[in-house]
Amino acid sequence: MTVGAQQRDSDAADGSPPLEAAGLDRLRAAVSAALDEFLDRQSDVLAAMDATLVPLVDEVRALAAGGKRLRPAFAYWGWRGARGAHGEDEAAVLRAVAALEFVHASALVHDDVMDGAQTRRGRPATHIGFATRHDASRLEGDGRLFGTGAAILVGDLALVWSDELLRRSGISAAALGRARGVWDTMRTEVTAGQYLDLLHAAGGLPGPDGALTVARYKSAGYTVQRPLQLGVALAGGGPEMLEACTAIGLPLGEAFQLRDDVLGVFGDPEVTGKSADDDLREGKQTLLVALTEQAADAGGRALLGDVLGRATAGPDEFDALRRLMESTGARAAVEERITERTALARSAIAAAPLAADARAALDALAVAATSRSA
Repeated sequence: MTVGAQQRDSDAADGSPPLEAAGLDRLRAAVSAALDEFLDRQSDVLAAMDATLVPLVDEVRALAAGGKRLRPAFAYWGWRGARGAHGEDEAAVLRAVAALEFVHASALVHDDVMDGAQTRRGRPATHIGFATRHDASRLEGDGRLFGTGAAILVGDLALVWSDELLRRSGISAAALGRARGVWDTMRTEVTAGQYLDLLHAAGGLPGPDGALTVARYKSAGYTVQRPLQLGVALAGGGPEMLEACTAIGLPLGEAFQLRDDVLGVFGDPEVTGKSADDDLREGKQTLLVALTEQAADAGGRALLGDVLGRATAGPDEFDALRRLMESTGARAAVEERITERTALARSAIAAAPLAADARAALDALAVAATSRSA
């Protein structure tokens, strides 16, 4: 089921506004056009340096081509909701918020290297793709190390380009200055969150609290809170509006990430674009895993310790882990938290000092982001 179909089903169930209120089709088209235009220029720049650099642009383009464009959508509606005396050209704002997709692409490729992921959005993960390219071209050295090194550089390049696209978007110098603090904080947080994820996977930050700390800084902040604040800053919104973004963004960003974690284990591969076994094979230390370990008996903990993160484990063993997650109540507990955090965010949206059309759009995005199947 598509995000749009899910949203229409939920409209009747909970009275939330239709997803059309967020104008996602128009926003996605504008963001995609901005990214393509920027990457076409960068392709020319790199080709002029050396033709062998063009695959780097192609990889960033492929990474940025997928996705739901939720981060730019939250930023755009933050701008629309707070727009006042500081008028900015809408086309320039759309180019500015499109830069969030490059931050996201950078995080994805680095995350896949850290996790040893095999696929991303129905295609080989970046490090796998470049390792395959190495071997097919019969280059010297270790193909795996080549792929890892290339992926790190692709992620770095995407992060560099995020800054360049924001700066060249056409927004005024004043708007850029207002946005800079939020932008810098967001990029610091997501990088620090990646390290916390690495530390958590190595046994640091144990238990459910550790998993939630990672979720907050690695994903929740830069998915909703900071994009919303970026849009508000572009519009010149004051402290009250920025605080409202936090009240909305933190619980909603957490719910978004928890939905992602559930889909990573129980999602339909035909819809998510990745195997439902990948997160278990990679040993991702999510809240779902932490709660399972906490509630399991000795046999369940032994199963979890034996199968989670073991590359040679098979489908039957991963299915046993899924049954354990359900029988211990861990999956139900995560679903309950998603519902609770989403409700908290929607209440904050209703109370936010934003324009009415922005509140309706954000409410629709909140439901779509947390009830999705991909």
